[in-house]
Amino acid sequence: MRWRFLRVISVTSAGLIVMLSAGCGGPSASPKPSGLEKTTLTVGSVPVADEAGLYIAEDEGLFKAEGLNVTIDSIVSSADATKGQNDGTYDITAGNSVSYIQDQVTGQSNLEIIAEGSLMQPGTQALYTLPGSPVKNVTDLKGKRIGVNARNNIGTLLISSVLEEYGMSPREVHFVPVNFPQMGEALKQHLIDVAWLPEPFGSADEESMGLQELCDLDQGATANFPVGWYVVTKAWAKKYPRTMAAFLTALREGQQIADTRRDAVEEAMEKLPVPYTVPPTIAAVMSLETYPLSTAPDIDRSRVQRVADEMYQFQMLGSQFKVSSMLGGL
Repeated sequence: MRWRFLRVISVTSAGLIVMLSAGCGGPSASPKPSGLEKTTLTVGSVPVADEAGLYIAEDEGLFKAEGLNVTIDSIVSSADATKGQNDGTYDITAGNSVSYIQDQVTGQSNLEIIAEGSLMQPGTQALYTLPGSPVKNVTDLKGKRIGVNARNNIGTLLISSVLEEYGMSPREVHFVPVNFPQMGEALKQHLIDVAWLPEPFGSADEESMGLQELCDLDQGATANFPVGWYVVTKAWAKKYPRTMAAFLTALREGQQIADTRRDAVEEAMEKLPVPYTVPPTIAAVMSLETYPLSTAPDIDRSRVQRVADEMYQFQMLGSQFKVSSMLGGL
């Protein structure tokens, strides 16, 4: 089990951040002006701690305070997210940054990044094995099957980075797609040898199945890596600018709460839908990422570019890609 202590931020400075970034307060603030192009939104989200700010914004009534009725649908991966956006099922999605760039580069989608979701911290993304596994260190991974929720996504990138640190190539392992809730059972059934698990799944399977951490992925070239983004299609952003602005106002407040109040993150994880619901005992000890307030039009350009640069370095892109092409404005 792991515990990451939250940074201490004064009430005064935290309040200032919300006022400057979001423009106003939470649910108790004065009513928002009308004129939203759309008030009912469906958001597709992979239900992990990366998106804590989103779930907090919903739980705290921050979307309703902006005149929005938001439904959050659970999805398996960002590949499902963009498919749903392209066919109109989702207005906004929250998922991993790597998959969004892949969809953009291959022309499967025309996406716009509207906010950063999370930055990796120690203990939040790791590789796990069963007790007694012959895999004792990273160099033992040669020829082994590693469970990931989807091939060629952020898990693949983080693992590839660690393998390189140990003088290995990702071509020396086999990536096997397994949904996060089934990852521990896949280990028990010997369908995979090692599991990649983000929080809260890592801590949950440690507790329930005795899984052992083989390697923390927050190291080397991908330390403090930009994990999660919120995206829309460029067509959606153009059609609903005031709706997007209202959504981002609420999300920034949710992000600020997530980054300063551990209790709010724990409560949000405990309220996730089955089978993603996190028991209080796990929520209390899980490691947390950091939740930046970087949203359109003030996205941290150098930070989001880092994702494409690392993808190119680890041969997940055939050529260099400018992430600025995925940034718009309000």
